[in-house]
This record gives sequence, C-alpha cells and structure tokens, in this order.
Amino acid sequence: MRRPWHHLFHPANAVDYREAVGLTVDHLVGHVADTAGRPLTGITPRESAERVAAIDLDRPLGEEGEALAELSRLWLDDAIWFHEPTAAAHLNCPVVIPALMAEVLISGVNSSLDTFDQSAGATFIERHLVDWTAARIGYGAGADGIFTTGGTQSNLQALLLARGQQVAPVDRLRIFASADGHFSVQKAARTLGLGDEAVVPVAVDVSRRMDPAALGAALADSVAGGGVPMAVVATAGTTDFGAIDPLPEVAALARAYGAWFHVDAAYGGGLLVSPRRRDWLEGIELSDSVAVDFHKTWFQPVSCSALLVRDGATLGHVTWHADYLNPKDSAHPNQVDKSLQTTRRFEALKLWMTLRVMGADAVGEHLDTVIDLADAVAAELTAMPDIDVAAAPQLSTIVFRYCPPGRDEAALARINAAIRAELFDEGRALVAATRVDGRSYLKLTLLNPVATLADILAVVEMVREAGERLADAPVAPRPRGERVAVVR
Repeated sequence: MRRPWHHLFHPANAVDYREAVGLTVDHLVGHVADTAGRPLTGITPRESAERVAAIDLDRPLGEEGEALAELSRLWLDDAIWFHEPTAAAHLNCPVVIPALMAEVLISGVNSSLDTFDQSAGATFIERHLVDWTAARIGYGAGADGIFTTGGTQSNLQALLLARGQQVAPVDRLRIFASADGHFSVQKAARTLGLGDEAVVPVAVDVSRRMDPAALGAALADSVAGGGVPMAVVATAGTTDFGAIDPLPEVAALARAYGAWFHVDAAYGGGLLVSPRRRDWLEGIELSDSVAVDFHKTWFQPVSCSALLVRDGATLGHVTWHADYLNPKDSAHPNQVDKSLQTTRRFEALKLWMTLRVMGADAVGEHLDTVIDLADAVAAELTAMPDIDVAAAPQLSTIVFRYCPPGRDEAALARINAAIRAELFDEGRALVAATRVDGRSYLKLTLLNPVATLADILAVVEMVREAGERLADAPVAPRPRGERVAVVR
C-alpha cells in the first residue's frame, strides 16, 4: 500500500521516482520519434483552448501513465518540435543532451540560488561560469554577473544599473538603441519609469547595423535639447537580421558622452565560443555590461541566460538586505545580492554540464555550422527570380519573401501572410513573419546544426509553390477555428 506522501521525492520513494522518470523519458522519446519530419500539426488556438478547458483539475487521474496520455492530447501531440529542420521561425534551438541531464538534477534537488544556505556548491558553480563568460568577453578581474531568465531581464537589469549611475532627473535620461534593436529596451524604459520617449531609435546602415554617424548626431541633438545620455545599447545579433553593431565605434561614442555602454548579445553571444568567428564580437570587451542568452546560440533549454558586468560593484544598485534572508553581516556569499529575482533555479548547471561533457569548441562549432548554412541558403535565394532577400544574413537568419512580378505591396503582404498561414495550418513548416521598412517579409531562423541545405531549400520550395498558387488563385483566409487534417 502506498504511503500518503509517496509522490514526494524522498529516499523511501526512490524506486517510484526512477520508474516515473523512466516512463516520462520513454514517453517523450516516443513523441520525438513520431514527428515524421513535421515540426507541428497546425492545431488552432480555439481547439487547443477547448481541450485544456475541458479538464477538471479537481479530479486527479491518480496514475502517471494516464496523466502522460492526457498530456499528449493536450500538448505533446501538437507541440512545436525544434529538432525538425522545418521549424525555422524563431530563436528556438534544439537542445544538447548534457543540459537535459542537468535538468533532472536541477528539478530533483530543487536548489535555490538566492542564498548559499539553499544552494551550497551551486553558488560557486554559477560564479565560476560567470567568471569564465566574463573572461571570454574580455573583462578583467573586477567583473561579475548573474544568471537571468533571458535577454529581456538582462537588458532590464543592465539599464537599471545604468540609471543607478546617473544623478540627473529621470525625465532627462535617454537611452540610445538601434532602430532594429530588441523591443525589451522599450519595455525596460517603461518599467524603470523613464517613459517611451526616453528611448531614442538610431538609424541603421545598408547592412542593418547601427550607423555610428547617426548615433553621434542623435547624442549631440539630445544633449543640445537638455537630454542626458544614460545608456547606449548596441546589439550583437538583431532578431531579424543577426546584425552586429560596430561595437568599437559605438563604445567610443558612449564613452565620449559619459553613457553606460550595454551590448545585447542575447543572439550573438554564442560567438564567444565560435572557433572561427569570435572576432565578429571585437569591441564587446569595451562594454559596461553584456546580455547573453545561452538558450539561443549555446543550445541550452529555456531558460538559461546571464548578465555580465565589467565592474561588479555596479551590481550593488539591485542589492537589498533582509534580516531573514541575506543580512548585511552574513558570512555566506549570497547571489540574491546581485539579482532582480529572489528564488531562482540552478539554470547554470545546464551550461556547466554542457561544457564539462562537450567543451566550448563543440558548442561554437554548432553555431558556425548554422551560420554557414544561412550563407548557403541566402546564396540560393538570391538567384531565384521570384524571391526577394531583404539583406545578406550576418548570423543565421534570412529575411525574404515570395515576390512575383507586377504585384504591389498590399498584394505581396497578403500573399506572404497567406503562405505562412497555410504552411502552419497544414503542419508542413514553421516560418516567421516580420516587417522591414514597412514592407511585409518572411523569415527563416536557422539554429539547427543537423539541418542541411536541402532541408531548408525544401522549405523555400514550399513557400514558392504555395505563393504561386495563392497569387494566381487567391482564396479567403481559412477560419482559425477550422481543423486541418494532417497526415503524420
């Protein structure tokens, strides 16, 4: 007979735990093996919502196997599978197995990284990884950092530190960022009470990189109008184009105006371990802070990210001491002193296990592989008469659209939106949509080192075939509640 607490992770329940985890792994592997080349089924939001809403959470199933079977119907049968080469929409990567090993340990031990007396050695594993990453950036011995939930949190904390360095009135503070930079900069400005007008967009050049001349003019104009440059945010890997801003030039301008220099390397941070392209980040060592998402180009499960700072003392802007948690006179090293979060998972273990099993070069080679693939795909697309490539790829994204002759922008927007919707609804491929200078485009985001040129060109052919048909015989959009039959 089972004990009332037999579901607890406890030595007495070790056999139950092993069986449950084994059952779960087998269940997951079965789904992965059954994707049959399709990244999704195209389930509609309405149908998905109805399935979940029908579950009575006050009536437990009682058995792990039944719960897993139910979960398949609610999620796994229709999940988005990023290991499939045809999943090429967003900055979601397939993940490496050593990191999945770490996930088992993270969840089972349930350490919290806020204080040493909740984490013990985990504190120093995270600190060692922070030091290692800071050294890769090129920071000196005074550097520090903290693991975060993602680039949005890292950018927010970096700008909070930048604000902490200023004494000017809040309404005069300004943040300068590329017009192609991540929207989290604007969200951070709102969160910090600076207002939308505090963010000054800086024009980009033909390569979609921040234009230093435009930055210099924007800084000068702002100061002339009474503004105070609080921060300059450069991007090392914009979401759409993978563009890396000219970091040395941007750093020089930030320094000249006394502004904090932050580099959003959430996407391009993987270049820190690239065997062939580390020099693309030249100038990142001049920054005051850097955001790195390990769950993008380091092939880690979500979430696994970090904020690194040149001067660890600046992290004091987020420090608050509580007698019940991290008193000032604590003899322990407490990570909560550096973090916006209190309770925090041991996400760093995923990167630790990856480096200890695979090594940094192997991770970097995965990134080099997808960059090579993007270059090869772009070369093929450029030669296609009915495809318009918005700009040459710089990391692993390709912005393009189906562009038959004689169609105006409204028609092209409608055709490309219909292409994307059809591929999604039929579960054939997942491509993204974006806008460039007001015009609608599609986007391939390549983060799968297993994908081949043939795989991605097959997705392009799906786009072209659908585009030709939809352009010649436009049809009304399918109602989003209608279920599409998918052969798997």
